[in-house]
Amino acid sequence: MSEENKYDLVIIGSGPGGYVAAIRGAQLGLKTAIIEKEKHLGGTCLNVGCIPSKALLHSTEMYHFAGHGAKAHGIELSNLSISIEQLMAKKSKTVDQLRGGVQHLMKANKIKVFQGLGMLAGDGKVRIKEKNDERTLSAKHIIIATGSATIELPFLKFDGETVVSSDQAIAFEKVPAKLAVVGAGAIGLELGSVWARLGAQVDVIEFLPNIAPTFDKDVSKMAERLFKKQGMNFHLQTKVTGLKTAKGKTILTAEKDGQEIEFEADKILVAVGRKPYTERLGLETVGIETDEKGRIPVDKHFKTSAHGVYAIGDVIPGPMLAHKAEEEGVACVERIAGQAGHVNYEVIPNVIYTEPEIASVGLTEAAAKEAGIEFKSGKFNLAGNGRAIATDATDGFVKVTACAKTDRILGVQVIAKSASELIASAVTHMEYGGSAEDLGRTIHAHPTLSEALKEAGLAVGGNAIHST
Repeated sequence: MSEENKYDLVIIGSGPGGYVAAIRGAQLGLKTAIIEKEKHLGGTCLNVGCIPSKALLHSTEMYHFAGHGAKAHGIELSNLSISIEQLMAKKSKTVDQLRGGVQHLMKANKIKVFQGLGMLAGDGKVRIKEKNDERTLSAKHIIIATGSATIELPFLKFDGETVVSSDQAIAFEKVPAKLAVVGAGAIGLELGSVWARLGAQVDVIEFLPNIAPTFDKDVSKMAERLFKKQGMNFHLQTKVTGLKTAKGKTILTAEKDGQEIEFEADKILVAVGRKPYTERLGLETVGIETDEKGRIPVDKHFKTSAHGVYAIGDVIPGPMLAHKAEEEGVACVERIAGQAGHVNYEVIPNVIYTEPEIASVGLTEAAAKEAGIEFKSGKFNLAGNGRAIATDATDGFVKVTACAKTDRILGVQVIAKSASELIASAVTHMEYGGSAEDLGRTIHAHPTLSEALKEAGLAVGGNAIHST
């Protein structure tokens, strides 16, 4: 094999985990190549996930403010309208800019990019199938970073027109009159809120008793109440059963308490989760077997059962989050290079980018109870925060849960404007094993929303200043 096809590190997949791992590998002096089967680098997150959805969320938040909040500020607006075509163009411009950024990073770090389907070929080799060509690379180390795909319900197959995944729901050509959303997790709530702001009737059907079910119940209940005020309808403990057509109309059928319910819908967004993308990878050629959920088992250093083959991100156990994949990519490559790469899985934040946003890190109260940990919690409502009052952001609260014996922070949950930014302060304190008192005694600028974190930390010990 020619030297140009020999590498120290070959990465299959160019999402946040893959391209970040490639950059770190290049920084550490490894001759690195990355393989991507899609047209653009960046994976789901950049192309059809995190980034485009956040662009739509921001644009529609501004539109909603113009129609519902501007007048209170003395801003008189009339004849409001929105161009879906321009909205989508703005989203695409954002995505294109970041695509260009990733391409630039690959070039700047001298990382070789191959377009095609990457497959393990045994004995440290990776086969790349391109349109009309095929080539083989040799690598001392191979990282699988192929991410995940949307889960399709067997009785509700995606057709790309009526029954859609998030891939299509970020690109509707017009506002659906009636949108049914199956699943009240992050994707369902975010995209449901986008189209509700634009005038769609949105019905969210959730099998579990709470929306945002990975958060504490008080957070979920407040979120439900706030989103209902924004026009979203929730049908909880409701099981979707199928699809039918009646009098030319599409009907989503469901069941609750033994009774059938019907939802007329122009579009049906299925948002029930994602599954690891491990198909067509040639895992069998190196003896790698996936677990019951299709994930690739790895050890604490991301090594698979095959020599020289590693896996990170959505294809291994753990939360399917872009920032988790990034950290794993860096840690994995650092281990390959003989450094002490590490990921602290106890402090990975989780965010739902609605308005208000919902964010958490660490244990929920329910998880602490299940683990048999004695704890105490402190809560501070945004209604008592000066910056929140001045900026119409009083909906929400911060809750800090700490060990009753040591005061060490176990978890923090935030439902508030900019919760995705606020949670970073909690992550920092938890990273070094900080206590609720540490958080409460950290000086926060005034007036800021972040003071709510300080107050919630103080509240754990009953010492909050601005609440009774």
